Amino acid sequence: MKRAILLLRRRAISSLPVLLIVVIFTFFLLESASGDAVDAYLGAIGGGDAALRQALRESYGLDRSVLARLWLYLSSLARLDLGWSVAFDRPVGALIAERLPNTLLLMGSATALSFGLGSALGILAGARPGSLRDRLLSIGSLIVYAIPSFWLGLVLSIVLSVKLRWFPIAGIETIASGKTGFSRALDISEHLVLPVGALALIYLALFLRVMRAGMAEAWKLEFVLFARAKGLSRSRIVLRHVARNALLPLVTMLGLQSAAMLGGSVVIESVFAIPGFGRLAQEAVNGRDAPLLMGIVVTSAVLVISVNFLVDLIYAALDPRIGASEGGA
Repeated sequence: MKRAILLLRRRAISSLPVLLIVVIFTFFLLESASGDAVDAYLGAIGGGDAALRQALRESYGLDRSVLARLWLYLSSLARLDLGWSVAFDRPVGALIAERLPNTLLLMGSATALSFGLGSALGILAGARPGSLRDRLLSIGSLIVYAIPSFWLGLVLSIVLSVKLRWFPIAGIETIASGKTGFSRALDISEHLVLPVGALALIYLALFLRVMRAGMAEAWKLEFVLFARAKGLSRSRIVLRHVARNALLPLVTMLGLQSAAMLGGSVVIESVFAIPGFGRLAQEAVNGRDAPLLMGIVVTSAVLVISVNFLVDLIYAALDPRIGASEGGA
């Protein structure tokens, strides 16, 4: 337990400069874009005079210098205040709190499916490297990995929703259905089948290939050769020695792909009209809502860092040498 706390403390301290760089870079990137939320608002209502424009800019603090606005934003962020959304006229934190659970549900379900099934298929492929089963799974994973997630989502939607009518075509749940408890959970599960499948298949192929490659290398290690010389059964060698050793790079890949998984979930949300981070980011861009975009970026960065924290703990549990080295440093 003490090693885990020390590991988390070291990771948290090292992550603070990264988060600060992300915030500052994103802030100046948004400042370099033409127009702002006031321009978008006046354009939506058909225009306005100079007095109205100046009054709106003053009310939202857009009349101040860039450095002054950056300092105010960093000060607010230190108090866990993400600011005020100009387009929605609501706190950014409240908007994110409404949409974040949908994105986490989609991302978490796709991650669990792709990691679990991908590692299992990778074990099947790597149990006998060079076999027909290994070749078929490797070729199939390569084909799936080459398919864009948005295209796969569209195909699944057209075939399984429009043509066959097996699953709902869009949304996270049936609007105004009045369902509660288990009925609502079942309704949400039906809506998530296609988006989770479209997102998970891509990363499933990646995890399969990484697991298969790790097992192919593990078969050459001395302790595996020693286990084979002792006459242990092949299944026991695969599960207790080869697969466990090959699981370490797979866990590392899980952390590295967390940002890509979050980005992929944003694309899938747009395809299936899921009210999550993707839709919220799109609405913020359309409204040129810089505070909301900043809040989305900051929350995404914290989410990716948190996933990597969890991966570090899992890695340390699988390989005690990692936790020992971190704790004794």
